[in-house]
Amino acid sequence: MSSAGSMSSAGSMNAAGQGSGVATQTDDVLLSVRDLSVAFHQGGESQLALDRISFDIRRGETVALVGESGSGKSVCALSVLKLLPYPSASHPSGQVLFKGQDLMSAPEAEIRDVRGNDITMIFQEPMTSLNPLQPVEQQIAEILHLHQAIKPDEARRQVLGLLHQVGIREPEKRLASYPHQLSGGQRQRVMIAMALANRPELLIADEPTTALDVTVQAQILELLRDLKQQHGMAMLFITHDLGIVRKFADRVCVMTAGKIVETGATAEIFANPQHAYTKHLLAAEPKGQPPARKPDARDVMRATDIKVWFPVKKGFLRRTVDHIKAVDGLSLTLKAGQTLGVVGESGSGKTTLGLALMRLIRSEGQIYFEDQPLHARSFTEMRPLRSAMQVVFQDPFGSLSPRMSIADIVGEGLAIHARELSAGARDKRVAEALEEVGLDAATRWRYPHEFSGGQRQRIAIARAMVLKPRFVMLDEPTSALDMSVQAQVVDLLRDLQARHDLAYLFISHDLKVVRALANDVIVMRSGKVVEHGTADQIFDRPETDYTKALMAAAFNLESAAGGAVSE
Repeated sequence: MSSAGSMSSAGSMNAAGQGSGVATQTDDVLLSVRDLSVAFHQGGESQLALDRISFDIRRGETVALVGESGSGKSVCALSVLKLLPYPSASHPSGQVLFKGQDLMSAPEAEIRDVRGNDITMIFQEPMTSLNPLQPVEQQIAEILHLHQAIKPDEARRQVLGLLHQVGIREPEKRLASYPHQLSGGQRQRVMIAMALANRPELLIADEPTTALDVTVQAQILELLRDLKQQHGMAMLFITHDLGIVRKFADRVCVMTAGKIVETGATAEIFANPQHAYTKHLLAAEPKGQPPARKPDARDVMRATDIKVWFPVKKGFLRRTVDHIKAVDGLSLTLKAGQTLGVVGESGSGKTTLGLALMRLIRSEGQIYFEDQPLHARSFTEMRPLRSAMQVVFQDPFGSLSPRMSIADIVGEGLAIHARELSAGARDKRVAEALEEVGLDAATRWRYPHEFSGGQRQRIAIARAMVLKPRFVMLDEPTSALDMSVQAQVVDLLRDLQARHDLAYLFISHDLKVVRALANDVIVMRSGKVVEHGTADQIFDRPETDYTKALMAAAFNLESAAGGAVSE
């Protein structure tokens, strides 16, 4: 066996700082992964996604797999249940022993008995994992019917019990709800209910809180911890967020390039990391301060009493009976060289505010961009100002056309707003923009799928910066990125801001990133501002209970589940 798979006591380190991840074989070992490899075959070539990894999970234990995107964490989790969706994948070596049975060599019928019964899985994005055409009751009941011969009345009773157990209020009212009618936290709770339906012995959680707000993250983690204790489950927890691992896991396996490079007890890994990659991960959290504000800075964006109300229509005649007040009477001022952070839970109105300021949706109130009134302009009349006001979106892959080269993506705005440029001059501007965000200009003829997540976000930033804007709305630009890539993007944004005197509206639920980038912060809830001040005031001396709950959840000051908005 490789050094990563050598037999030793749990949590031990070899001389190179490389942990075995394999416990001494005792009756309490529930899952034992031994010397497991996964290869992907394409065009006559093979590439190892997992390279002879080994680790054990004891009964009732939580083991975390951590590492950056592409390290092999999810491939490992899917391999445990032989769920790899790639026909080109194979397992050149290894065993996955569950209670002594090798799942790698087990017949498919036996694997089906294990899946959803003894071992279950929660995926990262519940909206893509839940069936959009089936109500909640049907989806949970289906799990019960597959593994238990129960009558419909008993199935409904168990579904209600599961929904109550995972903390969904008034579960009777949610039985007929479809996934799109639930919040992100509620959808994840439904996924947990489905995973717990048959009382599994091992729960695999693949990035279960990545897409959630910090307070909802705290609720879900608290829920998983309680359920684990109630049912005596073991858990394989996959994440790139080391803050979660520190609070949640008993042991940690650190992965990179398909290998486990270090493993040990959580406290030991954090206090005394041995491998250079582990040290790199622990040091990767966004740090630093935003550029100092300039006392004589000009106003770039001013807004007074902004309202965005969406009508609620009912009845045969579709009369308006109420309004959803997405933004309700908000005012702000943003100066050149300043970053205004906008924080709050999903549904608080953060993105709606940004779209209103950009005049991408209709709103009431007054909006001024460098003393030019925007509220009186039609969407067509806004076009001459679009080059000075740019947006960087949350998902860099979804916002880049897969059919366009990087040169075309970055240069598209120039073709619209700088038609006087020749093709050569436009290409030069594109190359300069890519170089400015740290990318090789020679790669501009490649396509988005050929770049990593961090590189794609740099491309999205280059697309905005190529037009030399003065105001940039950044809508969750780091939420889909690994911690180390987040730190790189934050450093890049600070550098560009200082170089070009940019005004940023930074929308995020990741308060650690906001603290590293924002001069001032607005805290939103249900369309209203609940607190507004300098970053130091908001982070160090929050005044409202809601802001305190956000800070506690983000910075691990205490359990924030009680202060969060109820699901």
